[in-house]
Amino acid sequence: QVQLVESGGGLVQPGGSLRLSCAASGSISSINTMQWNRQSPGKQRALVAISSSTGITNYIDSVKGRFTISRDSAKNSWYLQMNSLKPEDTAVYYCSLVSASQLYWGPGTQVTVSS
Repeated sequence: QVQLVESGGGLVQPGGSLRLSCAASGSISSINTMQWNRQSPGKQRALVAISSSTGITNYIDSVKGRFTISRDSAKNSWYLQMNSLKPEDTAVYYCSLVSASQLYWGPGTQVTVSS
């Protein structure tokens, strides 16, 4: 059974930075896609960034140039470096993993951007 755990959320002022981490345990395929998603109050959960095992990364337009997804496959971990944070980035951030045609989710971590 694959389990994911996020860490690194918190309260930050506008313009600040945070780094989220996600660690996966269990049997994970070497062919996989690691993802970050977020859900703001009153909105649906949305994909923010992806990192494939083939080296492809992609981002939603609103975070391009500010957020960076990275991975450490040896540790089954991935990260989201968030810079120049804005109040509209406030959300619960979830990591997710696609492995062997299964989708797994972490429990989420709160990110609040406020002065």
